[in-house]
Order: sequence, then structure tokens, then C-alpha cells
Amino acid sequence: MIVESAMTSSPITVGASCTVLHAAEIMLANRISGLPVVDDDGVLVGMITEGDFLRRYELNTDRRRSWLQSWLASPGKIADEYVRSHGRRVDEIMNSHLVVVPPTAALSEAIRLMERYEVKRLPVISDGRLVGIIARSDLLRALTKVEKPSAPSTQDAQIQEAVDAELAKQSWSRNGFIRCQVKNGVAELSGTIFDERERLAAKVAAENVPGVRAITDHLTWIDPYYGVALPPLVGDEDRI
Repeated sequence: MIVESAMTSSPITVGASCTVLHAAEIMLANRISGLPVVDDDGVLVGMITEGDFLRRYELNTDRRRSWLQSWLASPGKIADEYVRSHGRRVDEIMNSHLVVVPPTAALSEAIRLMERYEVKRLPVISDGRLVGIIARSDLLRALTKVEKPSAPSTQDAQIQEAVDAELAKQSWSRNGFIRCQVKNGVAELSGTIFDERERLAAKVAAENVPGVRAITDHLTWIDPYYGVALPPLVGDEDRI
């Protein structure tokens, strides 16, 4: 899936010369947490988000430093914080260091940029123009539109083969200690694990295979330090 298929087209924007309070009103009225900032020619020049409103003198939340902290901080840094907490125009408090993504980029690339730069949304730029915005909420909407593959008419042997193939691809189960046997659509997991997190991972691997209608857990956990084996008290069955 590419960015264009999940992004919000024609996003709501705010002018760089607008007041901070007007930007806040737009965000509240539209229930959004960030706005692209454009100049008089409609060119993207920055982003303003709810995080830019945390330190405001109107709320008495502007940063207060002890004398030692003030002495250690540079005058430029203190001046910059003053502007961000007292600025009245959007272009005075916005973030002008933008991370953007083209509409043809893969969604995985957009997510990589969000994680790397710790941002919640990315402007989508094409030929130098703002054509959309991709936010975490857009990813949630895209996820809900992905149709779950229908369970094909397969035999237990074919389902088991698919589960085995998925387990064989994963580093945490490639050692072959996790086994699966499918009977009447029920995937019975058995064998040994050395980390409890592998138990849930094995269940997830099985439940995503079309045709699996339930999972029974017979996995035995072995403490890698003491060699103590703890089998499950009862084989838990999870219905899908």
C-alpha cells in the first residue's frame, strides 16, 4: 500500500500570518491535532501541532528555570523558548524543519520516518505542492479497510503446512522447537519455548492463517538458565 491510498487529501491548512488562537480554534473545531502551515502562495512552510501549545504564558505553563538552570542555558535557547511561549502568530511558534513524504512512497517508508523523527503526521508533497497529509489516524483507517482474507476450502494438511511455513520464516521459531498439528481447523501448538513472549507470537502466526478457527496451546516453557520445564496446566483454546 502506498501513501496516496491512505492519506487525507486536501488537508485543512492555516496561514503563516494567522494568530495562534485562530489555529487552536481550527484544530478544536475539526478535532485534529496538527495543521500544515502555508504562506500566501499556498506553499508549505511549517507545521503547528498541539505540542506547540503546551508551554504558553496564557496558561501559566511557560518554562520556569532556577537561577542555576538559567545560568547554564544559552541566551539564544531562552530567547527561543520565550518566542514559542509568547508568540502570537503561527509562523512564530510553528516547526519549520519539515519531514515530508511523496504520495508514491510505501506506507512502510512513512512509518519509518514517523518513528525516526518522532512525529505523528507527515505532509505529502508532489511537485513541491501540498497534496495531502498522512497521520497515525489515517493508518488506523487504512487498517480497518483491509479485508481479512476469507478462509479457503482447504484441508487440515494444507492449513498445517501454511502454519509451519510461517513459523519457519520467523527467527524466534526457526529452531523447530515449536510444532503445530491441525485437526478440524484447530491448530494445536506443542513443543518448547525459551521465552514466554514466543507463546503469543506462535498463536498470532497461527491465527493469521486462513482456515484456522481455533488454537490450542500445549507449549512448554523451559527456563534457559535453570533448565526447569513448566508445561501449561491445561491446554488453552482460543477461538477465532
